[in-house]
Amino acid sequence: MKKFFITSFLLFSVLSIGQTYIKANALTTLLTVPNVGIETSIGEKSTLQFDVLASLWKSVNGKPREFYTFTPEYRFHFKEKYNGFYAGAHIGMSIFNFQKWNYLNTPYYEKGFGYFIGATVGYQVKINEKFMLDCFLGGGSHQGFYKAYDFNTEIRYDGAKKYNKSGEWLPYRGGVMVSYKLN
Repeated sequence: MKKFFITSFLLFSVLSIGQTYIKANALTTLLTVPNVGIETSIGEKSTLQFDVLASLWKSVNGKPREFYTFTPEYRFHFKEKYNGFYAGAHIGMSIFNFQKWNYLNTPYYEKGFGYFIGATVGYQVKINEKFMLDCFLGGGSHQGFYKAYDFNTEIRYDGAKKYNKSGEWLPYRGGVMVSYKLN
């Protein structure tokens, strides 16, 4: 997975033909879940963003809270790039070792992967020539494929032969990206 991220990051960097910003989500970082990305111009009112969100917590109170998401997103800016409202469409993937909210008082957790497809709305404000704020919220459908375990015994409890499946409509993106212009 690390190779995928590095290759994608380098590809977006090399192919950038206009303004490019590197970004960090201030809100998720304060919650100790870093979200970093890169956004580059691909047209007069279009940009492409790629970001990674990672919860590096192997365990919180003895329960797994680790996940990673990788999200490429096309954005259309209504006024001009990097200034004002935009709407985006994305498709991405996730990897998780996590206890879902509806299992919080149980010994059960899920380990697997998933894909998601959705939309984002946001507003970007230039602070000066180099810095910009990007306020956004997004969500969509997440389809997960996982194996469910009891963390006391590490034995599967779900009864599925291969992977169990679940799908949910969720808000799963949001925050304030502090952005720095590279070129």
